[in-house]
Amino acid sequence: MLFRWLAYPFLAALATSLIGILLIVFAALVIIPTLPSLEVLTDYRPKIPLRIYSAEGLLIGEFGEERRDFVTIDETPAFLKQAILAAEDDRFYQHGGVDYIGVLRAAYSNFAGGGALQGASTITMQVARNFFLTKEKTLTRKFSEALLAFKIEHSLSKDKILELYINQIYLGQRSYGFSAAAQTYFDKSLDDINLAEAAMLAGLPKAPSRFNPVVNPKRAKIRQHYVLKRMHELDLISSKELAMAEKQPISIHRQVRNFAMPAEYVVEMARQVIYQRFGEAAYTRGIKVFTTVRKPDQEAAYKALRKGALEYDNRHGYRGPEAFINLPKNDTDLQKNLEEALQPFNDSSDILIAVVLSANLNSVKAYHKGGEIIEINRDGLAFAKKFLTNDPKIGNKRIRPGALIRVQKNEKNVWQIVQLPQIEAALVAIDPIDGMIRALIGGFDFNLNQFNHVTQAWRQAGSSFKPFIYSASLEKGFTPATIINDAPLFFDAAQTGGKSWEPKNFDGKFNGPIRMRVALAQSKNLASIRILQAIGLRYAQDYITRFGFDSNRHPPFLPMALGAGSVTPMQLAVGYATFANGGFRIYPYFIDRIEDEQGNVLELAQPHIAGKNAKQVIDPRNAFLMTSMMQDVIQRGTATTAKRLGRNDIAGKTGTTSNFIDAWFCGFQKNLVTISWVGFDEPKTLGKNETGGRVALPIWINYMEHALKNIPVETHDLPKGITVARINPATGLREQGGAISEYFFHEQLPPVAELPVEEFGSIEELWHQLF
Repeated sequence: MLFRWLAYPFLAALATSLIGILLIVFAALVIIPTLPSLEVLTDYRPKIPLRIYSAEGLLIGEFGEERRDFVTIDETPAFLKQAILAAEDDRFYQHGGVDYIGVLRAAYSNFAGGGALQGASTITMQVARNFFLTKEKTLTRKFSEALLAFKIEHSLSKDKILELYINQIYLGQRSYGFSAAAQTYFDKSLDDINLAEAAMLAGLPKAPSRFNPVVNPKRAKIRQHYVLKRMHELDLISSKELAMAEKQPISIHRQVRNFAMPAEYVVEMARQVIYQRFGEAAYTRGIKVFTTVRKPDQEAAYKALRKGALEYDNRHGYRGPEAFINLPKNDTDLQKNLEEALQPFNDSSDILIAVVLSANLNSVKAYHKGGEIIEINRDGLAFAKKFLTNDPKIGNKRIRPGALIRVQKNEKNVWQIVQLPQIEAALVAIDPIDGMIRALIGGFDFNLNQFNHVTQAWRQAGSSFKPFIYSASLEKGFTPATIINDAPLFFDAAQTGGKSWEPKNFDGKFNGPIRMRVALAQSKNLASIRILQAIGLRYAQDYITRFGFDSNRHPPFLPMALGAGSVTPMQLAVGYATFANGGFRIYPYFIDRIEDEQGNVLELAQPHIAGKNAKQVIDPRNAFLMTSMMQDVIQRGTATTAKRLGRNDIAGKTGTTSNFIDAWFCGFQKNLVTISWVGFDEPKTLGKNETGGRVALPIWINYMEHALKNIPVETHDLPKGITVARINPATGLREQGGAISEYFFHEQLPPVAELPVEEFGSIEELWHQLF
């Protein structure tokens, strides 16, 4: 009787279990055919962002919604793997995808704790969920997850599953995978992290938003200690290692990812090229772009440009604080309010934004983001001193508590008040032999203005365009010794293509008959116009296309001689490269090669190289003579400031447009061409006497000083067909024992002077008799 009484419940339980098993088997039979293919795992292709590198292989830019750095299981530090397993699945290498012991342990813990305190997902199950399933908490999803885990375990090795997990798991701050997270949180590569940092990273998968060390450092520390203790309990680390790791300070990287150098304009150029070729896939395929820019050149160009722009800005005075915020008295939450007020404003490299807390004639205290209090004293206040007084002309622009100002440390490491310049500037440096771009800065600050002034700014070239007109004249029979009359001219509207025009020289003086070499060195406008008149407008318009200029941007009118047409700094770089390389047309390039995520080369630069496969567009003798004349621009012309470089192998030309709107210096050495430009985005005068020699040339000098450091002075070999002759500098004619030497095409030697100048009464009369 008792047996029957006990048998009924046993049979009922058995029947229930059998029904449950049958239901599970039925569910499995229904769900298994719907499970996704594991091809995405066996042929794993993570969404790796587009990365841009310098010529040395330094990371200078990255694009993609997800930050990823794929690493193999062998490249992952052993203590990080141990930390991950201790935190997430310590029986990973023992179970078959579902850890039944872990399930029972979690169930007991949850029952004892009175709530859902522990989960039982294995690493394999997390891989299944991350790749194929949603995160909804339903029985069907959990069952599918378990079945997928079995399928994954049957198809892949344990190490491969762990590798997928290490690279795929989301860890906060847009970071996917532990390598990207190490870079994001600690600004370190994965192989540089220590045990304490590894434990903090291993604690993130459970809840990236809750244990994020940037957002919740206290919770992150608690979670890190839990992971370390689990490692100790599993005998993965010693008691000593546990104590040291728990006490080890961790520096959390709180800014956007830093790159190796300021190359944002180059990076954006590269992004545009890759996007045009690959579309949206450019941001997920792990494409690597290796540019031609070099860190020493790029940093030198960046510093030179910013220094030059700030020096110009300082000459034109302080304009006052950028803005003002209210600072309530006795603010109990002052730091929080200051941080919120500063949020819309960004630092510009070493030029910081700060809120004034107190101000008088001798001292200003200001708050910078992050809690830093900056004090500016004495000389650091000189630039803005006028705005610290009660001068009624200043009005409400006075520096006072609540004013937003810019501060910067000077060469002596002393804080000073500065301001962001309103002008823009650009610099590009290329190798004239093959067109490789060595440095490119498209503006003062990319974050403030993304317009690339090197490639996009069409500006008047001013006198920096004269060398191309002079080069054309050499092909028409002119020589460096040809006498040109630097005398007044007047043109009506029909001759200029616009209004009537009475051109003048920059200094307002006329020198009368002068040699062409002198006219270029001193940038004489009237002589340049007469040269253009002599060679013909249409001829000159066609000739300049040899250098890469657009003829339609240089209408055939006389102002073309003074650079009234439109050019970009990049075009001028290509044009001057033709002089530097002996007459060859090269094409600028900034991408050396493009690789896929495995390092296979997709594209390789194939530059046009001077002397090999580049087209010869001007006579090498022409290039030599033009280089020689432009060396005089530096030695005794409008760019003598550049003599401070102590080199006789540099050549170039200043450029200033009407009303001082654009300032240029275009110069080169045999192996490097550099163009610098300064102006306002909305064209307006830079101010009286703000010439190319005063504004743009210092930028060029400061860059070349670094770029040519330790580079031997080059010699320019005399091309075949060039003859040296002694001449009279007043007449340009050959003369026995003449005062100076000059270079000539062999077939264009000037005649020998038969009569002395005195017999003609004046140089002007002699010039008219001979020419």
